[in-house]
Amino acid sequence: MDTYISAAPTVTCSTRANHPRSTDRFDGGLPRPGTARIPESPPPADPQAAAPCPDRVRDDFRPDDLDALGERLADVSCSPKELGALGEHYAAAWLTAAGFAVLDRNWRCRYGELDIVALSPERSLVFVEVKTRRGRRYGSPQEAVTMRKRNSLRASAVQWLADPHHRVAHRSVRFDVVAILAAAGRTPVVRHIMGAC
Repeated sequence: MDTYISAAPTVTCSTRANHPRSTDRFDGGLPRPGTARIPESPPPADPQAAAPCPDRVRDDFRPDDLDALGERLADVSCSPKELGALGEHYAAAWLTAAGFAVLDRNWRCRYGELDIVALSPERSLVFVEVKTRRGRRYGSPQEAVTMRKRNSLRASAVQWLADPHHRVAHRSVRFDVVAILAAAGRTPVVRHIMGAC
């Protein structure tokens, strides 16, 4: 039996060898980038300990990635779409360095997209919206999280929690915003707003 850890949008922890909804493949059978197979350890005796531990979730972000990602964010040649994707990757690495376990990224449903789903060190399930901007000309990054976006995040989070493949032992649920100000040629400034929505 294997546990699949993926750097792509979803993480599947399967206890059955041939899970019918396995998500380790996409686009016609090509392997997802960063997919790794790790042998599953025997189940723990304590049911609370059965929750994903850091070695079962996405551990592909290292604190040294922050410097390299910060340099890429400072590059002015990035398109807005690339800037947003780099910002989400930077936020995931930043949260991992802060002790969070990233469970899912860019998860989509009919209500919208969840940028990052993570488990905090306090075992809170955190749905994170990431906003990246070059400057404050049109306001701060967190101002882009409007009431409509917050409602979309809540509806998407309910869908994520309702999926039987997303069973995670947690103590609470929280909605955070990670605002990244990536001025050209400077180190990105990260503002983590807990309980923002």
